[in-house]
Amino acid sequence: MLSESQLQHAIELIVQSDAIIIAAGAGMGVDSGLPDFRGNAGFWNAYPALGTRNIPFHEIASPAAFRRRAQEAWGFYGHRLALYRRTVPHVGFQILLEWAKAKPAGYSVFTSNVDGQFQLAGFDPQRLNECHGSIHQLQCMLPCGDAIWSAHQFHPLVDEIHCQLKNAAPRCPRCDGMARPNILMFDDWDWLDHYQQAQAARQTHWLDTVSRPLVIEIGAGTAIPTVRHFSQRIVRQYGGRLLRINLRESQVASQHDLGLAAGAVEALTAIEQALNGYLSTKSLNEIAQ
Repeated sequence: MLSESQLQHAIELIVQSDAIIIAAGAGMGVDSGLPDFRGNAGFWNAYPALGTRNIPFHEIASPAAFRRRAQEAWGFYGHRLALYRRTVPHVGFQILLEWAKAKPAGYSVFTSNVDGQFQLAGFDPQRLNECHGSIHQLQCMLPCGDAIWSAHQFHPLVDEIHCQLKNAAPRCPRCDGMARPNILMFDDWDWLDHYQQAQAARQTHWLDTVSRPLVIEIGAGTAIPTVRHFSQRIVRQYGGRLLRINLRESQVASQHDLGLAAGAVEALTAIEQALNGYLSTKSLNEIAQ
């Protein structure tokens, strides 16, 4: 349970900001029922067939896996694609979207997640920076060109017991070779990143228009610190403040920032209730000041 002082600090951070930047790691999806693959034990619990063969996450999540064991690689990614398509984003997404849309300078999202949950929750795709790509897009394995296309026509049938794709893998429309997800994998030199680079450019352009950004970082750990590095850069380069929500690693460097040792739904719903109570006692003029 969050303390009154923590909730008050969170309210102050939200109210003083002119823009919200959501920085989300794997922990963001846990309350929607998505696995975060924390360590081999967590990964193999989600994919026992790979655990039986001692295949770790970094080995199956690589271009080499598509070359050496394509059925298993697409079994893994096909299962994830189907899972993400049917998953309903938790209530925390809507809370964030309401806060973000109320800000005069708007919002932007930076996420290492490839699941497309922000789009499903109603966030503007033009305001997203998916730094590791998206499972909902495909590219050629080779690649034979620079094309990136939607995966919406691919409907994977997966033998979950053996983690193997049962139907045909998607093909490249140009060379008819096998396609792969447009995701940055481990030891990946062939990821086509121009779609993500366009996202990053839009985000940077937007950042130059804000003056008091608040980074709300959720579920971003230190094992793969991409999201954390982004948050820290925003605080340093743009004079932003940081609200970090992380069940295990919630420490922040400055007393002006706030770290909450909680899950996404717990923290966001508690802050939402406290914020509504605060706003109900304030006039519009007081809030603006």
